[in-house]
Amino acid sequence: MNELESHVPKDWWKHIFDSFYLKTDGDVVDDPDITRKEVDMIIELLGLKPEDRILDLCCGHGRHSLELARRGFLNVEGLDISHYLIRRAKAQARKEGLRVKFRVGDARKLPYPPDSFDTVILMGNSFGYFDTPSEDLRVLKEVMRVLKPWGKILIDVSDGEYLRQTYQKRSWEWIDKKLFVCRERSLSSDKQRLITREIITDVNRGVVTERFYAVRLYNRELLEVLLRSAGFSGITFHGSLSPESKKSQDLGMMERRIVVTAVAKKPWISSRKKVDGSKLVIAVLLGDPSKRDPVKPGGAFDDDDIYTINELMKALSKLEEYEFIYLFNHDTLIQDLIKFKPRIDFVFNLCDEGFENDPRKELHIPALLEMLKIPYTGAGPQCLAYCYDKSLVRGVAREMGIPVPRAVFIMPEDKSFNIPFGFPAIVKPNYGDSSFGVTQRSVVYNEEQLIEAVSELREKFGYDKPILVEEFLTGKDLTVGIIGNPPEDYIVLPITEEDYSVLPEGLPPICGYEAKWLPDSPYWNIRSVPADLPEEIREFIIEKSLQLFVRLECRDYARFDWRLDSEGCPRLLEVNPNPGWCWDGHLAKMAKHAGMDYADMLRAILKAAEKRLGIQPRARIEVPASSVLQNPDPESRSLPE
Repeated sequence: MNELESHVPKDWWKHIFDSFYLKTDGDVVDDPDITRKEVDMIIELLGLKPEDRILDLCCGHGRHSLELARRGFLNVEGLDISHYLIRRAKAQARKEGLRVKFRVGDARKLPYPPDSFDTVILMGNSFGYFDTPSEDLRVLKEVMRVLKPWGKILIDVSDGEYLRQTYQKRSWEWIDKKLFVCRERSLSSDKQRLITREIITDVNRGVVTERFYAVRLYNRELLEVLLRSAGFSGITFHGSLSPESKKSQDLGMMERRIVVTAVAKKPWISSRKKVDGSKLVIAVLLGDPSKRDPVKPGGAFDDDDIYTINELMKALSKLEEYEFIYLFNHDTLIQDLIKFKPRIDFVFNLCDEGFENDPRKELHIPALLEMLKIPYTGAGPQCLAYCYDKSLVRGVAREMGIPVPRAVFIMPEDKSFNIPFGFPAIVKPNYGDSSFGVTQRSVVYNEEQLIEAVSELREKFGYDKPILVEEFLTGKDLTVGIIGNPPEDYIVLPITEEDYSVLPEGLPPICGYEAKWLPDSPYWNIRSVPADLPEEIREFIIEKSLQLFVRLECRDYARFDWRLDSEGCPRLLEVNPNPGWCWDGHLAKMAKHAGMDYADMLRAILKAAEKRLGIQPRARIEVPASSVLQNPDPESRSLPE
């Protein structure tokens, strides 16, 4: 074994950060100009806001925490293993009247609950002190745990590749007029750590202390592996950091550092807590992010889907009159519902993906809830079955005297087909939602394009059910949302229209698959704006939508899509029971036009269900967090990156 390596204490980092550390490294860690420049970098790279909760991990004597507090950041905390440095930090905070919390603790087991911080910073080469990379990984997993969803970490750590080639084997420098330090360095036997021996000498008293320490030499590739193993994504390297020391002597491990940021794209983590007896307890039922989803691009939940779920949870957290339990795991859904049935008031059914993310099994969720006698929000199985079949809704509408576009049905076995109306036409699946299979090529202007669109739907999208071909209406594309339960108690949200003015010339004006799922498409830039309509058209659309709401047995909320023909007459396109609930969806946009924010919209749906169900608050018991929403440990079954 390397001679120096044999002298390094296993827990050297518990004892080395004392008053001598502030002397030997003071040219960097006690230089206000260096600290200010580093805080400038932190704020810029992380986009910090004054209200953000910030953890300065391995904070030392709090130089970054204190500087952030000086700049108006109100929720800064620092943690370090050194009692001496934490005492120094607290004393300085008191002296300046700064509101910063400092505490002693181990970075491998942070004393904070899950989802506590918007940002964690790990500055000053405070990473890589432990014997093995697995212990460094424990630190990053703890950071992942305490970060809020979409929170960020920033690390600066010695550039291992650079130091491995350039470290000084021996050096010495004056600390002040009486003290000087001699250093001896060598690589560990496995070449993965840099071992340092420091001898501090007083010119009058001789050697006052001798210390050994070892820091792991990380490069960008290894750091990325560790961060990904801890569950981080969005990993970005920001060049190198080199302090401008006024002494310009031996900077050692601080000479050149790697700066990296990463994002905690994760769900909120449930924790055990007492449920307030004055609050209703609601189980929020969602799609299963661990399973395949044929409707989504790539067939799986992606970052946008996880972000959407987190936005939902953030909005629901603002509804202080409720406690929420989140159910994602469809493999254990039946058992979970049975277990939680005595403890919940009702289910907020937001599983529009369908059971096990099968869109044809969307109605299975309310059917299951009815069999278990658990009340829930939104449409029942019969309504969902009606509205999944576009031709069935067309038939009901015609029976009620509600105009619909002319259309023809193409069966899977049909090899040739004609349409009994003129072009343009639009080709779409008769069954389904989320605009599955509806693209710019679905609008056809001749028989050849019609054949190609049908073939693409069957072959590219794998759709083997009946196809609906409708006349393509060229007027305004409209949608109206209803929250509540007509005829007694309901809200009609402002009718909106799609603004297609941003589309390049030649693209058909439709809000299809590209507009909902493909950010790189021109359709992604479509906006929903309040509809400019004659009053009689507005009243007609609202009246007929309310009639359809009742006739199709919608409940609590629904959305109705209409389009004007070339003469300005409205025709029903489809009915969406349990429409998209996401923060940027059509329902949320309409609610915003009505002066309701996202949380207000969700509350309105819940209140509508409560009133319909006649639900009253009652006494509560403790709700365990097991099998609800778990910590997304990469080694456990969790939300994918």
